[in-house]
Amino acid sequence: SAPRLPAVQDARIVTTAPDDGLPAHFRRVVSFHPRGGRLNPVQRRAFETHAAAWYRDPIDFDGVIDPAALFGRDADVVLEIGSGMGESTAQMAIARPEINLLAVEVYKPGVAQTLHHLHRVGAQNVRLVRGDGVSVLTDLIAPGSLAEVWLFFPDPWPKTKHHKRRLVTPEFAELVASRLRKGGIFRLATDWEPYAEQMLAACTATRTLRNAHAGWAPRPTFRPPTRFERRGLAAGHQIQDLEFIRR
Repeated sequence: SAPRLPAVQDARIVTTAPDDGLPAHFRRVVSFHPRGGRLNPVQRRAFETHAAAWYRDPIDFDGVIDPAALFGRDADVVLEIGSGMGESTAQMAIARPEINLLAVEVYKPGVAQTLHHLHRVGAQNVRLVRGDGVSVLTDLIAPGSLAEVWLFFPDPWPKTKHHKRRLVTPEFAELVASRLRKGGIFRLATDWEPYAEQMLAACTATRTLRNAHAGWAPRPTFRPPTRFERRGLAAGHQIQDLEFIRR
């Protein structure tokens, strides 16, 4: 099972901590690179102006999230892990107005930049949480409550000595499956072929998930090209999508 850590602390923005881009506490072996956490003027202004509309600090949650209270309406809840700088997140929210999209991102600049994009397109069906995806899934998401989980272009950690940092493992696939409702969908994408094979193997080994296709899935029509995808294509990589359904 996934390690349990205090997700409230994991996702909290601590202004008195060193500005290293990371929450105060996180899993010992993490799936993301430590990066600088300083906000540029656009990001700082976006956070100061728009956080109240879209951002929620997990310190305010009393146990698992109540989606109806969080979004102010009843709708299918989709969790995006690693929303990055948020341009694609905003576009996908506009393309899927019928869903409640909960976006999780660990970096302060990404959170702030996402707020900028959400305001620019006027996406009202998004809430943004800063934290580690494993801790959010473990501590804040009720079992069987999600319609979909999206994991698009996570860090592939290409060096062999870093493979242990890859997010998608059999244990992670089990965790995702436990949070999906029956018929819920786990969507993944990567441009790194060895990681794509690992994703496929991990999800295939999860007995409560079944592949919706005979191998790779077609690209979801609502997913726009991301910066990482464009970079991968420019490097000659092939994009691999996966779609697994909760039994």
